[in-house]
Amino acid sequence: MIYYIVFTFLISLSPAGEGRVGIPYGVLNEIPIVLTFIIGLSANLLVFPLFYKAISLMNHFLWKYKSYKKAAVYLSKKAKRTTQNSIKKYGAWGLMVFVMIPLPVTGAYMGTIAAYILGMDYKRSFIATSVGVTIACTIITLTLYFIDSEVL
Repeated sequence: MIYYIVFTFLISLSPAGEGRVGIPYGVLNEIPIVLTFIIGLSANLLVFPLFYKAISLMNHFLWKYKSYKKAAVYLSKKAKRTTQNSIKKYGAWGLMVFVMIPLPVTGAYMGTIAAYILGMDYKRSFIATSVGVTIACTIITLTLYFIDSEVL
């Protein structure tokens, strides 16, 4: 069981999964749903502070390398294009709504990149991202809870 708990945490922390994949993984591997929610949410809440700091450090040390700059500019443009309208218009509320939609490419990683690129206040964007992640994880958990166990 500890294996599945660790994997649920790691999947929920990864950009490929976040809580959108980590929570269903935990439930499918028979971790109690409340524990799965806590693990998935905890890991997903760590994304913003860890990734924001990583972006800052990487930009500081790696910006001089052409391949890094090219990849960073590509990701920046993608994040800006997908989030700019809602975040510029609604600010932190727009960021929260963008992050809370439980669909691919709308999670904490893209929200963190968008907040960094658009120069949002760290504290406000952290709160907005955290609330969005909490709502997304709650939606996923409640959906799994109300699905008949035979379907899973």
